[in-house]
Amino acid sequence: MANPLRGEVIKLYKTLLYLGREYPQGAAFFRERLKSAFMKNKDVTDPDEIKKLVARGDFVIKELEALYFLRKYRAMKKRYYEPEN
Repeated sequence: MANPLRGEVIKLYKTLLYLGREYPQGAAFFRERLKSAFMKNKDVTDPDEIKKLVARGDFVIKELEALYFLRKYRAMKKRYYEPEN
C-alpha cells in the first residue's frame, strides 16, 4: 500500500528542484544536495516524521524565496540609488 504522503513529498521535491535553478552556487550543486537530502530520508515510514520533514522542506522553500527576493532587491537598489558614502 502506498503512503498517502507520497504525493506531498514528490510535490515538495519538484518545487525545491524548480527553485534551485537560481541558486547562487549553481543549479547542479543544489540538485546534488537536494537529492542527497531526500535519499538520506528515503527509508522513513512514520507519518509523523514524514510530516516533520515536509514542514522542514516548506521552511527551506520560504528561506529560498526570501534569499531570491533579497538578491533582486539589492540589484534594484544598486541600479537606482546612489551609494551612501
